[in-house]
Amino acid sequence: MSVSKITPTLFLSSADAAQNRAMVSRKGITLIVNATLAHTCPSYRGVECLRVPVSDLPSAPLGSHFERVAQRIHNNRTGSTLVYCAAGMSRSPALVMAYLMRYKGTTLREAHRWVQDSRPYVRPNAGFWRQLLDYEKQLYGKNTVKVAPSLELDPGSQPSALSINRSLGRARYCMYQ
Repeated sequence: MSVSKITPTLFLSSADAAQNRAMVSRKGITLIVNATLAHTCPSYRGVECLRVPVSDLPSAPLGSHFERVAQRIHNNRTGSTLVYCAAGMSRSPALVMAYLMRYKGTTLREAHRWVQDSRPYVRPNAGFWRQLLDYEKQLYGKNTVKVAPSLELDPGSQPSALSINRSLGRARYCMYQ
């Protein structure tokens, strides 16, 4: 999977991209956020690596890292930041959405659209969605996204809530109030 540009200085990817020294250098990356258990932090001169050792399971406590990671991304004034997880679909997009809410003033709804516009195949698991909802509520006192139990949409229906595929623990569609 490719590297997705979220802002001029924030990128999102899978673990493979972080191992590409030339790409890291070309994009001016000075901070790498590694949101995996299995992948080691790459070691490049002038690049700091922040480890977020969380599994991609709905029960994993990713939310406990939202504030620390968002603050570190925000404070990276020396260059760009790359946030990655194994596939760049669940953990890393959730961390980026938390950052966008905290430091760019977006709602969860806006943060999801922002990330999905750059990386259409993002699919945070159901637990990460719940943690993002809690974080949005903590930041703004309300939620802009709902979690709904339905598994399918009628082809012509208009989205109105977040549908969770319970068997996979993945958000299948993001739909808004």
